[in-house]
Amino acid sequence: MESSSDEERKMNGHNQDEEETSKKKKGGFITMPFIIANESFEKVASYGLTPNMILYLMKDYKMSLAKGQNLLFFWTAATNFLPLIGAFVADSYLGRFLTIGIGSIISLLGTILLWLTTVIPHAKPPPCNPLAPQTCESPTSGQYALLVFAFLLMSIGAGGVRPCSQAFGADQVDQRENPNNKRVLETFFNWYYACACLSVVIALTVIVYIQDHLGWRIGFGIPVILMFLSGLFFFLASPFYVMNKVKRSLLTSLVQVAVAAFRNRKMTLPPQGSSVQYYFKKDSTITVPSDRLRCLNKACIIQDPTHDIGPDNLAKNPWKLCTVEEVEELKSLIRVLPIWSTGVIMSIHTNQGSFGLLQAKTMDRHLGPKFEVPAASFGTFTIIIIVLWIPIYDRVLLPLASKIRGKPARLGVKMRMGIGLFCTFMSMLVAGIVEHVRRQRAISLGFANNSEGVLHMSAFWLVFQHCFSGLSEAFNGIGQTEFFYSEMPKSMSSIATCLFGVGMAVASLLASVILNLVDGITKKGGKDSWVSSNINKGHYDYYYWVLATISFLNILYYVFCSWSYGPVEERKNKVIDEEELAMLRCGSQQQKGELKEDFGLVKSN
Repeated sequence: MESSSDEERKMNGHNQDEEETSKKKKGGFITMPFIIANESFEKVASYGLTPNMILYLMKDYKMSLAKGQNLLFFWTAATNFLPLIGAFVADSYLGRFLTIGIGSIISLLGTILLWLTTVIPHAKPPPCNPLAPQTCESPTSGQYALLVFAFLLMSIGAGGVRPCSQAFGADQVDQRENPNNKRVLETFFNWYYACACLSVVIALTVIVYIQDHLGWRIGFGIPVILMFLSGLFFFLASPFYVMNKVKRSLLTSLVQVAVAAFRNRKMTLPPQGSSVQYYFKKDSTITVPSDRLRCLNKACIIQDPTHDIGPDNLAKNPWKLCTVEEVEELKSLIRVLPIWSTGVIMSIHTNQGSFGLLQAKTMDRHLGPKFEVPAASFGTFTIIIIVLWIPIYDRVLLPLASKIRGKPARLGVKMRMGIGLFCTFMSMLVAGIVEHVRRQRAISLGFANNSEGVLHMSAFWLVFQHCFSGLSEAFNGIGQTEFFYSEMPKSMSSIATCLFGVGMAVASLLASVILNLVDGITKKGGKDSWVSSNINKGHYDYYYWVLATISFLNILYYVFCSWSYGPVEERKNKVIDEEELAMLRCGSQQQKGELKEDFGLVKSN
């Protein structure tokens, strides 16, 4: 006769087997379309709202160009920064499923609130009287707060969806259980990347076209429907998802290292090569900290084993004693920050879309006798250049160069980032030249006081600056992603994917500062501001050339940072090609979570 304890053990074992069997049945390829649909619909909805937004703010909310653009700068900054917070919340508290679900709901509420500003008459200022334009009313505090709150909700929602979506898809594939699932994961990334880029193109063409021809009410209403479908598709597959457990956030450990080093700041560092005890995990391959940034080594020195280490061989107070691996993680982050800052300066130029929109509105946008390209759709050329250049470079130019040289040829990651910065400079320089010619023609035709007049000058002259912008993104943007992945430990992949987005957020704030300085300085003495709401009265060409000058100085700064950093270190695993890197981010503004556990990079000098 079996004892009750034996029966209990059997029962527990039986329950565990059932749980494991149930878990094996979940996940897999069946969940991929729902995750991709969630991200794709969210992208179409959110990206479709941004291109024409400056026109909505200027016409319906009676904002000046500077004030409206500043609001968009802050909205962009929040949208790019909050995914970092979303990744932290997902890793530390809620998990990726709940974070994506809550983010989808909040995004839906934000788009509904924005759409309501087009439906409720008192949600925005009344239309101006054409006979007395000086009587136009500015938005009240309540109306302005409603608009800002809608933007804030959409940014918070994006912060929940964007950093977790791709990583959550990777969670559905258990490569340890079945090595063939690597092919499923690769297929998922390929489709995810393709759908992400397609979503941006649809947003910049179809949604923009609807706004131009059917008005704001329908143009903002369709993103509401798309955002609803985004959440609906995600929740429909809830019974099939693999829900991984919440783990300790890497951000917490980075802060702990900084705090521990500060608390131990009075400690005297031992000489190099001494037999001091360092705290490290049993399975760690790093047992001694590096000599770089030695002040941080104080965070992992064991001062008193009986006081610092518990019976379980873990640190009693992780805010006073950290592992060597955690110290090295913070060091690697600090080391890449100078080169990261050059990407911040580069990203300033990607925040100037509203100015290109106003230029295109005054130019001939006809493609053929009947079809007129929406002014906000010219940003699509940037995406097209990225999508075309990546396979051409990786599948045509590199193999051809390798064949000519007789050995593998590949541009180093630093060289690619430098080329991208040069393309940024060229983009702003060309933009200033095109605007200078456009403005001179407008004044010669008597449009100095009329920003609504359309010139007989093709708007496709603007394509050149968008081409350079796309190349800068393809070289520097993707190069940054590779650089962060190659130089930061594998455990920091989530931080590496968020760095570019944080840079975009900082760039939006710097762009606002530059715009306000230019606006304030140039309109002193009653003069017209260079960034006047009347594009023909302003000097957008001078403004572009100011940005070109900053971009040129940034190239020199990058050369110094690159030289100071030294050679890029080598990883022993596989090479990530350009298309795989592009999967990490599309449309120049995306931050992803932990993606491929088996990513590794070779040396690039």
